[in-house]
Amino acid sequence: MLAPPVFESSDFSRGALHVVEQLQDEGFDAYVVGGAVRDLLLGKRPKDFDVATNATPDQIKQCFRNARIIGRRFQIVHVRVAGEIIEVTTFRRGHDVARSEQDARASQSGRLLRDNVYGSLEEDARRRDLTINALYYDTSSNQFIDQLGGQADVIDRIIRIIGDPAERYREDPVRMLRVVRFAARLQFDLESDTESAIASVRTLLRDIPPARLFDEWLKLFMNGSSAPTFRLLRHYELLAPLMGETASFAIEGEPALELQALALTNTDRRVADGRPVTPAFLLAALYWPAVQACAEQLTASGESPLQAMHSAGQQIVQQACQQLAIPKRFSLAMRDIWDLQPRLERMQQKKIKDHLAHRWFRASFDLRLLREQTHSLGDDCSAFWTDQQKRYPELVGSARARQEERGERPPRRRRRNRDS
Repeated sequence: MLAPPVFESSDFSRGALHVVEQLQDEGFDAYVVGGAVRDLLLGKRPKDFDVATNATPDQIKQCFRNARIIGRRFQIVHVRVAGEIIEVTTFRRGHDVARSEQDARASQSGRLLRDNVYGSLEEDARRRDLTINALYYDTSSNQFIDQLGGQADVIDRIIRIIGDPAERYREDPVRMLRVVRFAARLQFDLESDTESAIASVRTLLRDIPPARLFDEWLKLFMNGSSAPTFRLLRHYELLAPLMGETASFAIEGEPALELQALALTNTDRRVADGRPVTPAFLLAALYWPAVQACAEQLTASGESPLQAMHSAGQQIVQQACQQLAIPKRFSLAMRDIWDLQPRLERMQQKKIKDHLAHRWFRASFDLRLLREQTHSLGDDCSAFWTDQQKRYPELVGSARARQEERGERPPRRRRRNRDS
């Protein structure tokens, strides 16, 4: 039997310690839970701290001045302490109990639609998705609670679904994406049943609302582990249910797949270096093989290269958004990045300043570099635009461009009050 770990108070944030202490002072049970405990077992400093308690959301809110309840399907409380937000959840019951309660609803496919049936700590542990996330720690008494073997799985570097994997995936198909995300980020292996069940239910991801899938896409690809995540999604055939058939266009061994891999690796490197990344560029790179193929077909049918690229971009974005609700600020940027590809290739002297000043020039130039590295295009185009950037540095990378490349919205102009 494994010896329970003992952590120091300094291992936890001040906000987490305060929230646990305050809830316990009010007579409730409270524990730091989930990923923070798992990361401490791995010897890592957690980025976020979550707390689980037997207090209801309304009771939690009454304990703290700066607290607000969020969510409908799964109510949680955000408590702000000294600039830090601690996510506090109430113990929930297991789904086998929840289905018999009036407050839980499930779709005909078994997908859980609402989950606010409160329970005990033991029931809460079994309700969680992975054993490595069903870990609790009382920062006041240094009590470590692990009822489902999560500590052993952390040590063995195993991702294991709690309960029957196929049933848990049917309750919420997004769990398949979470399994992949944790496996890629932590470099853990999937337990055999957790892995084998994916094949039978992966198509259920197509029933998930596109807006929720885009939120999951951000977690999968913007956390610094996008390259191994992409490989696992392809391996388990989850890429098409997540991003649509156009995202799976590249065939193993083709230059298109190499381009995608380079874009993912470069994005992970930027995250590791603390540099900004934008979903628009990575989306443009991942969907580029489909855009390129569509544009080539349109060109062969008689359209000009510029018009073919524009039309192809419109078609691929429309197809992608049927499965993945890409926000308009990103989808428009993707099309701009694609539209600039044939324009950069022309290297027209009279268009140099216009192209350099374009808000997405640098992202488009980066995509061109990837194409040259993987498609044997030659480097005349990139060499030309490298020289132009040195010649007109003031035109490249304006404050507005940097802001939009990070995916931020430019500030809106305030309308004057007509009545004033």
